Amino acid sequence: MATPTAPFAPTTAPPARPPSYYVRQRLLQNRPAMLGLGFIVLCTLVALLGYWVLPDNSPDANNGLVQLQKEPPGFTATILRLPLAEAANTPDNIGRTWWQGRDVRFRESPIGGYRIQGDSVLIQPYQNHSSLADAPQRYSLAQVAGQAGSAQELRRIVEQERIIRRTYWLGTDKAGRDELSRLLLGTRISLGIGLVAVLISLALGMLIGAVGGYVGGWVDSLLMGVMTVVWSIPGIMLVIAISLALDSKGVWTSFVAVGLTMWVDVARVVRGQMLSLREKTFVEAGRVLGLPQGRLIARHLLPNMTGPLIVIATSNFAAAILLEAGLSFLGLGVQPPAPSWGLMVNEGFQLLGTQAGLWLTLLPGLAISLLVLSFNLLGNGLRDAYDPKTPIGA
Repeated sequence: MATPTAPFAPTTAPPARPPSYYVRQRLLQNRPAMLGLGFIVLCTLVALLGYWVLPDNSPDANNGLVQLQKEPPGFTATILRLPLAEAANTPDNIGRTWWQGRDVRFRESPIGGYRIQGDSVLIQPYQNHSSLADAPQRYSLAQVAGQAGSAQELRRIVEQERIIRRTYWLGTDKAGRDELSRLLLGTRISLGIGLVAVLISLALGMLIGAVGGYVGGWVDSLLMGVMTVVWSIPGIMLVIAISLALDSKGVWTSFVAVGLTMWVDVARVVRGQMLSLREKTFVEAGRVLGLPQGRLIARHLLPNMTGPLIVIATSNFAAAILLEAGLSFLGLGVQPPAPSWGLMVNEGFQLLGTQAGLWLTLLPGLAISLLVLSFNLLGNGLRDAYDPKTPIGA
């Protein structure tokens, strides 16, 4: 007798998922892109925390000790901190410290050693390879501590708070400033100028590209002519012209000038996408329903360009960082004492041929290269993630 066979088990269809799910999966499985994203997130945290995480949280990390100029990475010095009278009544402001840094409250100077004798502190002057020996200096405990009190309490304050050991993990520059603090603070300028430039380029490029691509005709020809002219002018020349027109050089001028030079890429992409989308069925349906052209563009056409716009935004972010670094290197961008990476490369470049010139040029140059590489890796990953032909797990 034949054994009855069991009916075939019904197959369950895979759950329907939105396209964004597959975009995220492709991006998460792209290791170079995730490494780039991780470094960008790290730099963003450093930029957001700002002066709160800097060893030197003075404005622009500009607290320099001339005796300690051009010291190598890992250098350690003993610092005497004498309170400033004008800073005694200045209250701490967490918000102001985050945005502008903390005002200098001590007059600092490196020392070679110290010895406490009774109610006095005998300071041995600091000597390096170029300084001559000076006579020891004597201060009272109350003068160094900046307050009155018992000898035991004043001695504790002097030994624990007024005479400290400070390590310069990345050395010092030609002005004796902490290189690590200025390098970390430079992320705020680089990411800030990249963000502002991308926002300006997106707003201007989407507006011009959408109008030209959707309206067409002589309007499109006119806007294409403007884009061609702007495209043919080098970015640095445009920034110089904008700076001259605004009659200003500085952080915010650099932000705006770089942003105004990068909108053409966005406009060309938006125009091309608009030309291919304006004849789609859903656009014709919107016209039949009488939707205003502005609403049709903003609510139905531009959202369909999210993928290409995100990819070009990451590319523009990297290009803006490089352009700002080049301008600062030439002295046309961020002005001293602001810690721009391009300006720091220039300061190190002027010392090439000396022992300090190597790391003072290499460190900010490496920071620029890593951040730009991270944005390029992320941009490549986003391009592959938004490509439906890329299989998940590739």
